[in-house]
Amino acid sequence: MKISVELTLTPLQNEFEEPIINFIKKLRASNVTVLENPLSTQVYGDYDTVMQLLTTEIKEAFEMIDKGLLYMKIVKSDRSDYEPHF
Repeated sequence: MKISVELTLTPLQNEFEEPIINFIKKLRASNVTVLENPLSTQVYGDYDTVMQLLTTEIKEAFEMIDKGLLYMKIVKSDRSDYEPHF
């Protein structure tokens, strides 16, 4: 089953860039499709592969920050090729 996941990592501390950059670089180094924009990061791929990756990388990101939030949306389909029609 293919999924699309939108992630927004928000460390609640002054030094926030390094944990976010590290998180995104780890996702990029994986074998799933990763797209980014200024507000969020999208990950696309097989459910088991994506969820295993996210479990590992979210834990590592949380270990790098004192306090933080992670917003996650999951869609059951691969939306990586979506283009607006307007």
